Amino acid sequence: MDLALERVSHRLREPLRAAWGVVDRRELVLVRVREGGHEGVGEAAPLPGYDAPEGALDAVVAALQAVVGEPTPEAALAALPDGVPHARAALDMAAWDLRGRREGRPVAALLTTDPLPAVPVNALITAEDRAGASAQAAGFAREGFRCVKAKVGVGDDAGRLAAVRAAVGPDVAIRIDANAAWSLEEAVANLAALAPVGIELCEEPTGAPDQLPALRGCGVPLGLDETSTAGVFEGADAVCLRLGAHGGIAAVMDAGRAARAAGADVYLASTFDGPVGVAAALHVAAALRVTRPCGLATLRLLAGLDDPFPPRDGHIRVSQAAGLGIAGR
Repeated sequence: MDLALERVSHRLREPLRAAWGVVDRRELVLVRVREGGHEGVGEAAPLPGYDAPEGALDAVVAALQAVVGEPTPEAALAALPDGVPHARAALDMAAWDLRGRREGRPVAALLTTDPLPAVPVNALITAEDRAGASAQAAGFAREGFRCVKAKVGVGDDAGRLAAVRAAVGPDVAIRIDANAAWSLEEAVANLAALAPVGIELCEEPTGAPDQLPALRGCGVPLGLDETSTAGVFEGADAVCLRLGAHGGIAAVMDAGRAARAAGADVYLASTFDGPVGVAAALHVAAALRVTRPCGLATLRLLAGLDDPFPPRDGHIRVSQAAGLGIAGR
C-alpha cells in the first residue's frame, strides 16, 4: 500500500460567525491510498474551536505519517492511535473509496442494498442582520430548499428568525443551531421565546446531552450535534452525525443505528468540508436512508471551487460512479 498526504486550503466566500468563533478558511488534508492499481481518497477536516483543538491538523498529519509503512489500509487503521478521529475518518474514507473503485460500485451500495438516490439537504443562512437573513432565506426558498438553518446565540436571534419566517412562509422548515451558546436557564428562556416562529429543530442548545430532558417542555424539538460522539441520546429528537468527529464511515453507520435504537432521528452534516468529505457524507446519508434535511449543501460557501454536488430542489443526488464518485480528485 502507498499512502500520500496533501494539505489543501479553501477560503470561505464570507466569514461565518457562530457562538464558538469565526471561520473564514478551511485547512484540510487529502489522503490517497494506492493498492493493486487502484486509488482511494479520503479527507481530514478538523475545525479548531469547534470539534478540534488548535494544531489538530498537524496532529492528523503526524498520525497518518506514522502508518505510511503499513501493508494495507486495514492495517493502517488498526495502527492509528486513539484520539485522532479526523485522521481515522480520512483513512477510513480512502479505504471505502478504494474498495468501491476496485469492485466498480458506489460506496453507498457497499453499505446497504437499497440506498437513497438523493439526499435531502438544508441551506445555511450566514447573514447576521434581519434584511440579509431575509434575502438569503427567500432566495433559498426559490431554489427549492424546504429547510433553512440559522446560527443563534450570536445577536438578534428573535428578530432575524422572524424575518426569515416572513420571507419563506409557513411551509419551509427553520432549523437553528446554538452551538452550546446557552446555559440551561438561557436555553429554557430562549427556546420559549423562539418557539412561536416555528422551529423544526434546535441543535446543541447547551452542550450537555444530559440536560435535554429538562428542555422537553420548551416547544422546540431538540437535537445533538457536537456532543453526539458521547453516545448519550436520551431526550434528543434528532442527532446530527459528522464523519470527522465520529471517526469515519463505519463509525457513523454504527452511531446512526444506535441513535435510532434510542428513538432519535438522524441526519448528517459537513463541517465546511471539501468535496471528498461531502461526497462520503452523502453516501452514508443515502445508506442510512436519511429523510431529515442534511447540512451537506456547504460547498457553495467555499471560494474558487466548482461544486461537484449542486443541490436541486432541496436534494443532492448521490453519485453512482465507483467509490465516492469524485471525478479528477
